[in-house]
Amino acid sequence: MTTTASAPAVAETGPPRRSWLGTTDHKRIALLTIATALVLFFAMGALALLMRAQLARPGQHLMSNQTYDELFTMHGSGMIYLVITPLAIAFGLYLVPLQVGAPTVAAPRLTMLGFWLYFFGALTVISGFATTNGAASNGWTAYTPLSSARFSPGVGSDLWIAGNFAAGLGMILMAGTVLWTVLLRRAPGMTMLRLPVFSWSMVATNLMVLAAFPSLLIALGMLALGRITPDVFASNIWNVGYQHLFWFYGHPVVYVMFFPFVGAVAEVLATFARRRFFGYKPTVLSLLLFAALSMSVWGHHMFTTGQVSDNYYSLTSIFLLVPAGLEYFGMIGTIIGARMRFTVPMLFALAFIPQFLVGGLTGIMVGTPVFDYQAQDSYFVVAHFHYTLVAGSLFGFFAGFYYWFPKATGIMPGKVLGHAHFWLMVAGTNLTFLPMFWLGIEGMPRRVAGYTARDGFGTQNLLASTGAGLLGLAMLCFLVNIVVSVVKRRTRRAGDNPWEAFTLEWATSSPPPPLNFDAEHPLPPARSYTPLLDLQQERS
Repeated sequence: MTTTASAPAVAETGPPRRSWLGTTDHKRIALLTIATALVLFFAMGALALLMRAQLARPGQHLMSNQTYDELFTMHGSGMIYLVITPLAIAFGLYLVPLQVGAPTVAAPRLTMLGFWLYFFGALTVISGFATTNGAASNGWTAYTPLSSARFSPGVGSDLWIAGNFAAGLGMILMAGTVLWTVLLRRAPGMTMLRLPVFSWSMVATNLMVLAAFPSLLIALGMLALGRITPDVFASNIWNVGYQHLFWFYGHPVVYVMFFPFVGAVAEVLATFARRRFFGYKPTVLSLLLFAALSMSVWGHHMFTTGQVSDNYYSLTSIFLLVPAGLEYFGMIGTIIGARMRFTVPMLFALAFIPQFLVGGLTGIMVGTPVFDYQAQDSYFVVAHFHYTLVAGSLFGFFAGFYYWFPKATGIMPGKVLGHAHFWLMVAGTNLTFLPMFWLGIEGMPRRVAGYTARDGFGTQNLLASTGAGLLGLAMLCFLVNIVVSVVKRRTRRAGDNPWEAFTLEWATSSPPPPLNFDAEHPLPPARSYTPLLDLQQERS
C-alpha cells in the first residue's frame, strides 16, 4: 500500500507555540491526557487501598456498606473509563505521528476537543462524591434495573452517566484522528507493512474504539432514559438488551486497554535485544485477527443470564488463543538467544510476558460455561481481570513510559527508583491478586464490604491487602522518580536516541520540535519497519 501523505515530511520551522490549553500539537495534547489520567490513577488507587483496608480482616467496619459500594464503583469505572483507556489512546496520539513520519496529527482541533470532553467528563464523574447522596454505587457495569432512579436515587449516578458519556465520546474523537493519521498522513516510503509494531497495535486499537465505543454511548443513553422513566427497565427484555449493548463495548475495551501496551512491549524487547522484532507479519496479522474476534465474544459475560448461546461464545472465546499465541511467539522469539540489556523498561517488558499470560489463560477458563457458572461474580473474576489490567496492561504501560520518557522530556529517569518501582510492583501484584483466585474458588463473592471469621477468607484477604500496600509503595517510588528526574533534569539529560532504538521517533530531537522533524533532524528514508537499523547497517 502506498502512502497518500501530502504534507512535507520535514519542516524548517514549526507553528507558533500556543498555550497548552489551546494547543494543536499532538504531543502536548497527548501529554495533557497522560497527566490527567495519571492524577486519576493515583486517586483511583487510593480508593483501592481503602477497600483493601476494609477487607484485610473479618468483621471490620471502617466504612458503611454504601460507602464501600461507591468506592468499588468509582475505582472500577474510573480505572477503565478514565485511566487505562485514555493512557492507551494517548500513547498512540503522542507516538504514531512520529513513527509514521507525519508532521502533525490529522484534525488536531478535533483531537483537542476529544481531550476536553475527556477532562470535563472525568470531573463530572468524580464530582458525585460532593453530592448529598454520594457518588454512583452500581458497579462499573451499572446493570439495570439497579441503576435506575427507583433503586439508585440521587444525582451521583446522573453525573456518572453524563461524565462517562463525554469521556467516551472524547476517546472516539482522539482514536479517529490517530487512525486517520496512519491511513492518510504517512511519510513517503512508509507503507503499511513498514509501520512499527506499536503503530500497528494502535491501528487495531482504534478500529475497536470506533466499532465498539458507540455501543457504550447508546447503553449510557438507555441508562439516562431509565433515570427519567424507571418503568423502561420493568421488562427483562430491556435489561438483557442493555447487557448486550454494554458488553459489546465491555469486552473490546479490554483489548483497547492492553493492545497499545503489547505494542510498547514489542518495541522495548526488540530495542534491548538489539534485533528486529521476530515474526513481524504474523504479529500484525494476529493483532488484526484479535481485534476482529473481540467483536464476537461479548456474550461470554452473559452465560449466567441464560439468554445467549453458550457453545458459540465459548468457541469464539477459546479461539482467541490463536492470535494471542502468535503474539507470544513473536515476543519470545525476539529475546531467545539475544544479549539483552536489563534496563528498567526491559524489566517491565519481560515481567509482562508471564504475568499477562496468567490473565489470558484464566480468561479462557471463565470463557468456558461450565466453569463460569461457578466463578461468575466471585473473586476469581476479580483476580482474572486484574492480572489482565494490572499485571498486564500496567506493566506494559510502565515499560513504555520509562522507554519513551526520555524522548518526550529529554530527561533520563532514575535507575535506582526505577528498580525499586519494578520489584515492589512484581511482589505487590502477585501478592495481591494470586490469593484472589483461591478466594473465588472457595466462594467469596465480589462487591461485598465484609465477611466473618467463619467464612475462612481471612488469610487470603490479609495477604491481598498486604500486597496492595506494596503496590502503593511502588507507585510512590514511581512518583518520586518522576519528580526527582524533573528537578535534576540538568544532570540527567537524554540524547536524541539514548537507547539506540530503531524506529523513526528516535531520529528527531528529545523532546521533538512542533512539527516532529526539522532541518537539524531530518526525516530518514523508510525502507523497513526499523529505518534507523537500516541506516546503521548501511554505515557499517
